[in-house]
Amino acid sequence: MTEDKATPASGSILVVGGGISGITTALEAAEVGYEVFLIEKNPYLGGRVAQLNKYFPKLCPPTCGLEINFRRIKDNPRVKVLTMAEVEKVDGTPGSYNVSIKLNPRYVNENCTCCGECEEVCETLIDSSYNLEMNKIKGAYLPFEMAFPARYVMAPEIKGTDDAKKCKDACKYDAIDFDMEAKTLDLQVGAVVWATGWEPYDAKKIDNLGFGQYPNIITNMMMERMASPNGPTKGKIARPSDSKEPESIAFVQCAGSRDENHLPYCSYICCMASLKQTTYVREQYPDAKIYIFYIDVRAPGQRYEKFYQKIKEDENVFMIKGKVAEVSEEDGTGNITVVAENAVTGEKTNQTVEMVVLATGMQPTAAGAKLPADLKYNADGFIINDFEKGGMFAAGCANKPADVVSSNQNATGMALKAIQTLVKK
Repeated sequence: MTEDKATPASGSILVVGGGISGITTALEAAEVGYEVFLIEKNPYLGGRVAQLNKYFPKLCPPTCGLEINFRRIKDNPRVKVLTMAEVEKVDGTPGSYNVSIKLNPRYVNENCTCCGECEEVCETLIDSSYNLEMNKIKGAYLPFEMAFPARYVMAPEIKGTDDAKKCKDACKYDAIDFDMEAKTLDLQVGAVVWATGWEPYDAKKIDNLGFGQYPNIITNMMMERMASPNGPTKGKIARPSDSKEPESIAFVQCAGSRDENHLPYCSYICCMASLKQTTYVREQYPDAKIYIFYIDVRAPGQRYEKFYQKIKEDENVFMIKGKVAEVSEEDGTGNITVVAENAVTGEKTNQTVEMVVLATGMQPTAAGAKLPADLKYNADGFIINDFEKGGMFAAGCANKPADVVSSNQNATGMALKAIQTLVKK
């Protein structure tokens, strides 16, 4: 098939969201000849995967998969990447959409070489959203070492301050421009794929589990950042209250999931996330006791089932079938007592540990703010794909809870659906 035949005359696809699903969708479409606009609201691509310490199936660091994909994007002129960008409006019909996109200022242009001189002189500190606000970073920052695009960001907080002048003066490449303003870009595309991803469910809403009340209770995404070499503790798993090396940790499954008061559905990946994080603890602290409180363990597929069986064989891992009713903090120690009813024995279990990890579920980003397009959602905020109508599709966790492998498979399918829309036009 020649390139001319592969590419219709009106061949543009818009992919909204630069996480693993969006990247896969964009690349699969671009590599068979279609022009793709990939937009992302953050200053970098990679989404939630970029925040993980390791991910399934091979338990490799995110740099492993992202590096290859970033190279594919760099090598493909058909992919146009726009970061710090948000869709404001989508009008039109399948095959012909008018899209308005707001581009927010980065205050750093393409001259940036990531030399870091601006970061050196900047004194303003801001919360690190990449590290889930577990630490502070400079107001002039590179989101993470392998960020794509490889370009610094100036936080809006430093605009108009002495730090702004210091950063600008320190830059030898004239890369810092505080005169940048937000602007609107209008695109005409034939299909739109929404890969808007997910947010960790707000654990503060789960009143009985103590998050935000007791410092030694963290969420599973916080654990990923803590265990990650480029995280707030440089990879060391430590109690937030006193940086102690924990000798006992409890994982609380279905924290907010499968609960009609919060997320009524199973988030698919939480059980496996806790089992994976058990290996993080085990690597650093071979003698630590690990208690996993669960309703039932869901290990979808043969590979995950084998992983689960391997964890169960660890003599320092205790699986307790029972939903956690409440938690409390011991006076003076910072230790946490977890209370649950053991569904097997019927007895009330009180287990005191030094740290608790809540396996909070995934909520679609669109649940918080509906997207500016004619889309259908289910009751939980996931986008329902209308294949009969066509034109706009949801990929990955915008459509349903999924792991990385499933998200990639789904994204490849949505790239094909988008292409079919253009071919039909």
